[in-house]
Amino acid sequence: MKVVVIGGTGLIGSKLVAELGEHGHEAVPAAPSTGVNTMTGEGLAEVLDGAAVVVDVSNSPSFADDAVMEFFRTATTNLLAHSAKAGVAHYVALSVVGTERLSESGYFRAKIAQEKLIRESGLPYSIVHATQFFEFVKAIADFSTVDGKVRLSSALIQPMVSDDVAAAVARVAVGEPLNGIREIAGPEQFRLDELVRVGLAAKGDPREVVADEQALYYGVRLGARTLLPGTDAELGEITFDEWLARQ
Repeated sequence: MKVVVIGGTGLIGSKLVAELGEHGHEAVPAAPSTGVNTMTGEGLAEVLDGAAVVVDVSNSPSFADDAVMEFFRTATTNLLAHSAKAGVAHYVALSVVGTERLSESGYFRAKIAQEKLIRESGLPYSIVHATQFFEFVKAIADFSTVDGKVRLSSALIQPMVSDDVAAAVARVAVGEPLNGIREIAGPEQFRLDELVRVGLAAKGDPREVVADEQALYYGVRLGARTLLPGTDAELGEITFDEWLARQ
């Protein structure tokens, strides 16, 4: 079947295109570099022609509150309209575990708005909620560094590798629409400060990681379980240590 992957040249999108291709599907990457712009609608009618499934794994180029809300509202509205016109039978979007609990953040308010548009569109849909990716540990540290020290909550987190994210999204994409949410997560839980401490040490990064329960995570004060999935989440296979050993 033809599956159009919006954001198909990025970290998850490129892996998703490869995963679908390996299973015999026509996976088409769609991004500004391939002539498709969800903000303007450019190229959408052409790329969606004959598509059975659309998978949106794109992300906003800016995380500023107004810009990220504009991105997800405009891009999703355009995608849904063109998908309906093209007769797409399954609309899939990647989002974040705990989004509804993170509304203090402008980014997550924008993701909440995106999900609402999808639910109310009338299209058969599936939303995949993933936990944080191993690949973003350094980015979390960089964002949380104050005066040379990384200050992070000790809230629990259950991160996963991008390969497992792509594989899980692919399974959802070729299945029947859920008309709901599937949660996916890694095989292990960590304290957030511990995860980043181990990750930085493995890369020879000398920054000290300090547990600080008042530290904000992308603008949000975390509870102990804010970032955790529910008990029925689908779990990936690759552990953090295995991933670090491959780097």
